[in-house]
Amino acid sequence: MNTIDISIKNFANSLEKPSNRWYAMVFLLAIVALFGMYALVRQFLDGQIITGMRDNAVWGIYTANFVFFMGLSYAGALISCAGQLLRIKWIKPLMRMAELLTVSSLIVGAPFILFCLGRLDRIHFLFLHGRIQSPITWDVIAISTDLVFCIAFLYFTHIRDFAKLRDYPDLKVANWRKKMYKILALGYKGTDEQKKYLHQAHDIMAAIIIPTAIIAYSLLSLLFSMSLRPGWHSTIFSPYFVVTAGYSGLALLVVIMWIYRKNRKLEAYITNLHFNYLAFGLVLLSFIYAYFTFSEYLTDWYNQTKTFNMLLDKFFDFNQYAGLSVFHIVFAFIVPVIVLGFPWLRTINNVTLVSLFIVIALWVKRYLIVVPTLETPYIPIQDVRSDFVHYSVSWVEWALSFSGIAVMILIFTVASKIAPIIPVSEVEDAQNLEKPMILFKTKGD
Repeated sequence: MNTIDISIKNFANSLEKPSNRWYAMVFLLAIVALFGMYALVRQFLDGQIITGMRDNAVWGIYTANFVFFMGLSYAGALISCAGQLLRIKWIKPLMRMAELLTVSSLIVGAPFILFCLGRLDRIHFLFLHGRIQSPITWDVIAISTDLVFCIAFLYFTHIRDFAKLRDYPDLKVANWRKKMYKILALGYKGTDEQKKYLHQAHDIMAAIIIPTAIIAYSLLSLLFSMSLRPGWHSTIFSPYFVVTAGYSGLALLVVIMWIYRKNRKLEAYITNLHFNYLAFGLVLLSFIYAYFTFSEYLTDWYNQTKTFNMLLDKFFDFNQYAGLSVFHIVFAFIVPVIVLGFPWLRTINNVTLVSLFIVIALWVKRYLIVVPTLETPYIPIQDVRSDFVHYSVSWVEWALSFSGIAVMILIFTVASKIAPIIPVSEVEDAQNLEKPMILFKTKGD
């Protein structure tokens, strides 16, 4: 990464008095979030009958959202923690966005699995009386632990920037915010000893978070693959879920980069180099993802049982899920390889647009994993109402889904008003770093 002039004063304007546009955006996001809360209250009072979930399709877009947001959190954690441990200089300006992606996705995504429960008033039993033999109990433990570690890592990476904001005399913010920066800086003065301990804390947390995130998402995949349902019972689901998570998270990070680059005038910090590098990563992941997807469908096709055939027929029937399947294949495989693989098509706007469609296509894939499988019974069902067998999304589920997206955007909006979205201290370190720091010394070093 080329040397650039980076200091806290370059970001002071974005942290000072919010504009009317900022307040309007926060107000709109809050309205969407509150409407989701209203929908949740209606579901609590009226029961699951006001959702699209029924006896067969006991899960729906709540579960698809849960899997999707958990995947985003894993990808953000992997990007930020790998950048920290490997001392990748060019990725430093993106690390805070990746860290916020991790935390916001965990906060938004985890409740979606609880919305599937019929008795929300008994949620506390899951924590008080959970069976240690159950994968769900281990999933709760893993996600909770991952959230604590990721919030701690996000805070640790903010400490030095909080100290810079505390010591910057021309920062025009309210007194309570100056006091907040002073408290959050934890007395950091930039001494060599403090830098050493803080770097060690970053490395330790990063080294813990990567395996924790992989374990959490692998446990989530086991909730599906350990069942005997066609479409779920697969030995490749854990690596498949991890690859899909990295693919969707990297694509969303590109979209977030473009938004902040455009609105905050960050062209000097988020450059064409960043979009090119991430585009190469997306192309590589698209091939890996295509390999896993092809293996999954090939295995199901080769298994000539009646239930497997019924499930596959749904993906080729345009009256059912063929439209979504074609959309997923086109925008998760074909378009990324064509647009991102050729230099003359790989512009910043094209990379961002393709990334947005990748995110949507991979959410569609989560939906296709959940719903068609549940609509394919082991035993043929006769004389049953269609809405008992087939799933359709209700307004309550859409309201809570858009509410989750609004809360995630709101977290980014507020967090980037408290501290610079570009980690100033991290970028300074990257520019001053002539060679990577050695994490583990061998004998004779």
